[in-house]
Amino acid sequence: MVGDDSTLMQRSPKNGLSCKMVLQAVGKVLRKGKGKPNGKKPPAEEKKLYLEAEYTKVRVVDFDLKELVVLPREIDLNEWLACNTTTFFNLINLQYSTISEFCTGDTCPAMTACSTTYFWYDEKGKKTKCTAPQYVDFVMSSVQKLVTDEDIFPTKYGKEFPNTFDSLVKKICRYLFHVLAHIYWSHYKETVAMDLHGHLNTLYTHFVVFIREFNLMDPKETLIMEDLTEALCTPLPPQPQNHVTER
Repeated sequence: MVGDDSTLMQRSPKNGLSCKMVLQAVGKVLRKGKGKPNGKKPPAEEKKLYLEAEYTKVRVVDFDLKELVVLPREIDLNEWLACNTTTFFNLINLQYSTISEFCTGDTCPAMTACSTTYFWYDEKGKKTKCTAPQYVDFVMSSVQKLVTDEDIFPTKYGKEFPNTFDSLVKKICRYLFHVLAHIYWSHYKETVAMDLHGHLNTLYTHFVVFIREFNLMDPKETLIMEDLTEALCTPLPPQPQNHVTER
């Protein structure tokens, strides 16, 4: 015969634990099970300052940036890619320089963006985890070497681009995207404090429109910043204009 609750609570196993104590212990296990498999609660997602509307709407231009990246009919594709890639390299390098004093081995011990950590691979394919400033220095040094190599980015008339040019441009764009993502993730507050977020937003939007136009990056690689891309690449609503009526 099964007794009522009061009877159950009075019965104790030989080790001295009551049913109530056992139920409490089971309850704790079940509550832990609602979190991650290891029993820990998932960490609250850090608020992304760069997604707030008051900041995403700030740009330095108000026209469709796609007009700037479309290949002109009279321009060779490789020439167009070379010109734009070099320009983006210079602009992103300049943008990073504005926050470089805040990006140190202490503040940024790893090259991160969202939940992603980027590792550097040298020419031999050796994987290295480094600080963010070291990673950016590797990026800028290697890209500088490529864009100034006359055999890769020819500037003289009649000189051909190498067969590997497309893959090299994709490699450069991937590195530059990492730098932009890190600036947003780790140094957006400093960028806002210097009132440079409009420049950063415009640069990011222009760059993303460019790489999409020519399929220069796998969408999976840019997925970590997809929320920002959606916020910035959505056309801004028309701004109200003040009309003065002449009398």
